[in-house]
Amino acid sequence: MRTDEGTQQRSAADPTDVAVTSRAVYATFALNGAAFATWASRIPDVKAGLGLSSQQLGLLLLAMSLGAVVGLPLSGRIAGALGVRRAVLLGASAATVGVGGAGLAVALLESAPVAAVGMFIAGLAIGIWDVAMNLEGAHVEHQLGRSIMPRYHAAFSGGTVLSALIGAGASAAGVSVGVHLPVMLVLILGAMLLTSRGFRLVASADTDDEPEEAAGRSAWREPRTLLIGLVTLVAAFTEGTANDWLSVAFVEGHELPSWAGVLAFAVFLTAMTLGRLAGTALLDRHGRVPVLRVMFVAAAAGSLLVVFGGTPLAYVGAAVWGVGVALGFPVGMSAASDDPRRAHARMSVVATIGYTAFIAGPPLLGFLGEHVGVLHALLAVGAGILLALACLPAVREPEPAAAPTP
Repeated sequence: MRTDEGTQQRSAADPTDVAVTSRAVYATFALNGAAFATWASRIPDVKAGLGLSSQQLGLLLLAMSLGAVVGLPLSGRIAGALGVRRAVLLGASAATVGVGGAGLAVALLESAPVAAVGMFIAGLAIGIWDVAMNLEGAHVEHQLGRSIMPRYHAAFSGGTVLSALIGAGASAAGVSVGVHLPVMLVLILGAMLLTSRGFRLVASADTDDEPEEAAGRSAWREPRTLLIGLVTLVAAFTEGTANDWLSVAFVEGHELPSWAGVLAFAVFLTAMTLGRLAGTALLDRHGRVPVLRVMFVAAAAGSLLVVFGGTPLAYVGAAVWGVGVALGFPVGMSAASDDPRRAHARMSVVATIGYTAFIAGPPLLGFLGEHVGVLHALLAVGAGILLALACLPAVREPEPAAAPTP
């Protein structure tokens, strides 16, 4: 049996440890979201400060995506080798260097290449942090025996909402990204150091008592894992498109001031947070596939309202889009870890495929934005959702094990 910051037993954990760890996981997700949104909320100001075109901004955003995808295939092994707590702290520390450094590069050097290096480090760091916290969240979910992963992702969204509002205030007040980004990330790192003390459970890795043929099989060769990855990819693309481009689309497409674009981003994040809070009950009552089918269609409808609606309807569309995309990514994480014995390997695969959307998404939207405008480039969301609907059966809950014959 693997030893990882303590001996992981297959038996049910102490309820107090589960409760304490669950609270720590909530906080970890919130801080991860706050770290990401600190950067995302200032994207219009970064674009203006560096004098970037939409296509050039897409390439800058691509640097963060490349960092995430470089780290994600190794993230499960990193979490298994270091332990979840150390992996999370490693990610938070490197994210502080990356995001803070990118802010200083924009404000002091006005250098897009140096900012891109910072964003690459940030993407690498947040990817490791993301997989580690999802592994621990999945372990708590198994201990509780009910859906809770969307609520952890709601905490992530809540962290992004608060951070986006802070970003909107900083933008409206004219606070430089060279001050806002480093200060916020140092505060987040300090909070993460305190939060990590609450990790009392250990997310189980592939175990020695697993059948030999299963232990030797690569998760990249499992059809169900790959299909779950495709669903997660579309969910990440649908969510990431809004994260990266929604504020810019409102500013340039609907001709609104910068703060109004950030407000649209905050509306999207708030709606996504509420969708995740309500989603656990829906998943337990109706199952993953029917719920995701309805919500993906809603996300497509919301994106159409953003593009074709007037300003008030566009804000409604941002809210509908946020609700619609709320459950796709967390359900993908839960489905990847249905078997705790293979959770590290499968979650790394699913996360890697999912985060590929963050490689393809920024340059794709930037390229389309150069030709049809950023607002109309958002129509790409609907095309991706068709792929997710075709792959949805893969995320269905596993059948419960049959009771042993007396």
